[in-house]
Amino acid sequence: MKFIRIQVLALFSTILLFNCGNKEEKMKKGFTYESTNSQVKSKNSKDEDAVANVVLTSNDLMQFNTKEIKVEVGQKVKLTLRHLGKLDINVMGHNFVLLKSGTDIVAFAIKAANERDNEYIPKDSQDIIAHTNLIGGGQVTIIEFEAPAAGTYQFLCSFPGHYAMMSGKFIVE
Repeated sequence: MKFIRIQVLALFSTILLFNCGNKEEKMKKGFTYESTNSQVKSKNSKDEDAVANVVLTSNDLMQFNTKEIKVEVGQKVKLTLRHLGKLDINVMGHNFVLLKSGTDIVAFAIKAANERDNEYIPKDSQDIIAHTNLIGGGQVTIIEFEAPAAGTYQFLCSFPGHYAMMSGKFIVE
C-alpha cells in the first residue's frame, strides 16, 4: 500500500513539475506540443500491400500525440514510436502496448509496474497483442504486427504510472 502511495505521489509531483510555466517557455526548451485528438488512418494501396504506417510520438510531459488509431482488419501495421523528449529512459521511458479486448488496463498496469527488468512488460502475459521496446528521450523503436479482429482495443505506455495519461483507443474496422 505504501508503494502505491509513493507511486501516486511521484506521478502527481511529476505532472505538477512539468505543467508549471507557460507553453512558449517550454517550446523554447525543446518540448513538443501536438494535437491529442488527431486520428491516424491508413489508406489501401495496391503497391504497398496495404500497410498502415502509424507514427506515434511521446514526450517528457507523459503524452502521446494521439488518443485514437484506426486501421483495417487483418492489415499489416508498422508502428513507429518516437520519444521527442530529452529525459533518460529510467526517468521518463515510454513504450506502446496494445492490449487484447476486455483487458483491465489498471490491473495490467499494476502488474507491469513490477517488471522493471523486462521493460515493464509482464512476463507470460496473455493480455498483449503487440508492444514496442521501452525507449528514452530522443530514441525511436519500430514494430510490425497484423491488426486483430474488428473492434476497439486499448493501448498504453506501461512505464509505472504513465497509463493514467498515456493511453488511447486502437480501432480496427
